[in-house]
Amino acid sequence: MAACTARRALAVGSRWWSRSLTGARWPRPLCAAAGAGAFSPASTTTTRRHLSSRNRPEGKVLETVGVFEVPKQNGKYETGQLFLHSIFGYRGVVLFPWQARLYDRDVASAAPEKAENPAGHGSKEVKGKTHTYYQVLIDARDCPHISQRSQTEAVTFLANHDDSRALYAIPGLDYVSHEDILPYTSTDQVPIQHELFERFLLYDQTKDTIVSTTHNWTNQLYLAPAPPFVARETLRAWQEKNHPWLELSDVHRETTENIRVTVIPFYMGMREAQNSHVYWWRYCIRLENLDSDVVQLRERHWRIFSLSGTLETVRGRGVVGREPVLSKEQPAFQYSSHVSLQASSGHMWGTFRFERPDGSHFDVRIPPFSLESNKDEKTPPSGLHW
Repeated sequence: MAACTARRALAVGSRWWSRSLTGARWPRPLCAAAGAGAFSPASTTTTRRHLSSRNRPEGKVLETVGVFEVPKQNGKYETGQLFLHSIFGYRGVVLFPWQARLYDRDVASAAPEKAENPAGHGSKEVKGKTHTYYQVLIDARDCPHISQRSQTEAVTFLANHDDSRALYAIPGLDYVSHEDILPYTSTDQVPIQHELFERFLLYDQTKDTIVSTTHNWTNQLYLAPAPPFVARETLRAWQEKNHPWLELSDVHRETTENIRVTVIPFYMGMREAQNSHVYWWRYCIRLENLDSDVVQLRERHWRIFSLSGTLETVRGRGVVGREPVLSKEQPAFQYSSHVSLQASSGHMWGTFRFERPDGSHFDVRIPPFSLESNKDEKTPPSGLHW
């Protein structure tokens, strides 16, 4: 994992943490400013690298929250694995994995482009590869510090037909890619503050054991505890009953001018309105600046093709009422939105217009993605099913 050999600075709100894993010995203590939701490792005279706050808020005291583990190069993280998000810096816990198909158009960039397809946009031959994502809970203490850079710390669902609300949300749920996981361990039996933590996970003292693991790039032997949290029956039941509305199946990615756009669509269900069927999807988008130059998102331009034959164009300022700045210090922004069609499938694609400090603009491609409905239509959930 490239992030394991490079030094990276990450912002949480206005506070910073940085990490350098080159030559580090494992495990390493993980500390945080109490209530600040910020983490920052700093070199010490010992072989362990302790965490400190580079811009510690006045009156805040660093408190140990756990010990870093070696990120997994292969295999999956287990249910109950505690982690720090490598991009957004929040603490979380793994609920269960998803096996997605990643369609990376950067990998296919050398392939010749095809002619215009019926959806109205050119396409490359992109082959999907299996990639692991995780359904996770976010520590509620950290949500206020990521709100400026992430709008996806909730999962939305369609309400029932007899519910006056069009949508409802379960806060503190997210989808995290395998490479964004920085695993750590904690001696706290309730290390994550979330209303669902103790309903979904159980502390199992028999699993709180030490296992030997070999560090695969230094060949050093270190000790790492197995996650002491196991899934309760409520988590297994919730996953099974809500699987169609939670499932992550396809991920689409493309980079233009060092701005990488990742899109994850989710089918939400169908509703009847005025003697017609309306199909709903949500989609999550992450924007990442892979360069050191500061850029700002100014406009969005969407094209939405429906199987019914309609093609809709949507233009507007920014996204979700924001015009985020992507810099070396805060390189990423992600958000979620929704779309509905009067057909069971369709496509979306488009561009984001960014502005440089000198006032010049450039367009960044949004990778085209399909909107597909589930063949086995079921009633969307009306809340947390147990």
